[in-house]
Amino acid sequence: MKTLIIGYGNMGQTYANSFVSSRFISATDINILHRSNVSNKNKFSISESNFYTQPETKLFDVDIIILAVKPQDFDTLAQQIQLFVHNEHLILSVMAGIPMQVIQDKLGCEKVIRSMPNIPTQIGLGMTVFCASPKVDRKELFIIQNLINTTGKSIYIEKETMLNATTAVSGSGPAYVFYFMNAMIEAAIDLGFSKSEAEFLVNQTFIGAVQLQNRSDLSHQEWIEKVASKKGTTEAALLLFKEHYVLDSIKKGIFAANNRAEELGK
Repeated sequence: MKTLIIGYGNMGQTYANSFVSSRFISATDINILHRSNVSNKNKFSISESNFYTQPETKLFDVDIIILAVKPQDFDTLAQQIQLFVHNEHLILSVMAGIPMQVIQDKLGCEKVIRSMPNIPTQIGLGMTVFCASPKVDRKELFIIQNLINTTGKSIYIEKETMLNATTAVSGSGPAYVFYFMNAMIEAAIDLGFSKSEAEFLVNQTFIGAVQLQNRSDLSHQEWIEKVASKKGTTEAALLLFKEHYVLDSIKKGIFAANNRAEELGK
């Protein structure tokens, strides 16, 4: 399965690493197009001869083209590569905010898959939601999902508009987790722990809680009830969260992220 990755930033490198390490795609079958020379090009055993700074016909002798450039760079890129793209190419876009129809129109192609990954893809624990244009068949969808799953887990959706909600929930989601963790760390320090002790305490608490939930059939609410005994310490914290509308604030924050994603997509 020959693949061209356009853009060799964090996502481009993540895909190159995941494809090669999972042995889903051989390093010799991956071409890289990046607008400037790459200093760490041999990091994933990809031959130097497979790196390009300018589009060439032989570079596009591939089955899949992955667009991993910044959204604001797409218009310029499209002008440079449009002549090399044909209808048999599978185009996988990880560009936020660029609709499939825009990609089809600017590249003159039909088979487009648009995805929204999140940052844990860098360690193989990502969450990616993706959708596809009508010309992408079931076999091609299966191939793309297998590729995406080398970086973690994935969900296929029918409605492209749901990618905005994906951005708000899982795309931005890691930052929400880090925000809450940071608040707990700051509270632990205020209670007398050293910074390193507080970070270790909170990090391990999150790891343990997530693994505990993953390995059980209990819902999150049921786990909350297991931890929060009547008139106990956990209940005291949860009552204060409720009093200050923490749950509502989190939901409102996610809706704000969704609204902003919709604005950026227009």
